[in-house]
Amino acid sequence: MGPINIEDLKPYISTPVQVCIHGDQGEEMAPWVKKRIKKLALCPDKTHIRIYFDDFYFFAAPLTSRVKQTENEWSAYDQEAGLYFVIRSEENKNE
Repeated sequence: MGPINIEDLKPYISTPVQVCIHGDQGEEMAPWVKKRIKKLALCPDKTHIRIYFDDFYFFAAPLTSRVKQTENEWSAYDQEAGLYFVIRSEENKNE
């Protein structure tokens, strides 16, 4: 696990993904939502990465979040908030 690297997220741009923000295991979990990431940008104070789904809507994860990545999933854990920001590729899924 390491901090967020914007380059790790570029393969997810313009591809079908599922996104979810959730707390620790055992807590109520938000549903997975199907999206396409349009662009990535740093917030004005350069403390968070913004992951945009269109020109207006985005979620922001702190750059200090610990990242775990597999072939089809990127996950960042914000220890301060106790939240996971997860992006799962829908391409090449073996379901």
